[in-house]
Formats: sequence, structure tokens, C-alpha cells
Amino acid sequence: MAAYNIEIIETIDAPRDKVFALFADHQRFGQLLGAPIKRIKDSDQADPNGIGSVRKIGFGPVGFEETVLNFEPDSLIEYSITTLSPIKNHMGRICFADTPEGQTRINYTISFEDVVPFTGKMVSSALEQAIRRGIKKAPSLA
Repeated sequence: MAAYNIEIIETIDAPRDKVFALFADHQRFGQLLGAPIKRIKDSDQADPNGIGSVRKIGFGPVGFEETVLNFEPDSLIEYSITTLSPIKNHMGRICFADTPEGQTRINYTISFEDVVPFTGKMVSSALEQAIRRGIKKAPSLA
């Protein structure tokens, strides 16, 4: 089994609270990535997208679920895939910070292992491309 790591560091020309809200809202995060994402379980926290919330990514029976494990408003979102998927030991971590110019720096890391040999490279490449494309759209959506 191979391990994969993606790290994307980008600066977005929008205030941190707005950028965080875009990434935290499961529905809007789906718009950002160009994927169907729906919150299927609310968090017990004040924000329904917080710790314990679950989002489904995909269409009908084809898809997987991610659960939010850590949620610090305007600074951090951590999540993991919690259903069967073509990858395992998945961890997504998005950190948000202010820049001196009033922009938002995002540090987005994802790590996982492939279940089916040689599929990880393809999954890693597709994920990274989707996130990079989405981040370019973030200023207009935030």
C-alpha cells in the first residue's frame, strides 16, 4: 500500500471569516470543488457544519461520507472519510490564517493510502486538481 500526501498553500484575496465560511459550509464547498456534496448529519455544535457533521460526496449510492473531526471557527477544519472508499487512513486538514495585506492564507493538506494498488496516484492527482481549481474560484464565491 502506498501513502500519498497533498499540500496546497494558496493566498485568497478575501477576508478569512468569509473564506472559512465558504469551506465550512458543505453545500458551498461542493460548489467550490464542482462536486455534489450534501450535509446528511448536523453537528451538535452551534455551527451545523462543525464537529460530528457528516457530508456525502457523490450521486445516490455512488459516493462516500466524510465526518468533521475538528472545527475551530475561522482557523481550522479537519475531516476524514468514514465510509468505504477506494482510499483509507484519509485525513483532510484546512488551516486558515490572515496575511498582513488582509488576505487569507490557506494551507490544505490531505493524506491517505490506497486500497487498490496504483489507484492512489490517480486519486491524488484528481483531488489536487479539483482543489486547486476550486481555490481559484474562492474569491468570487466567498
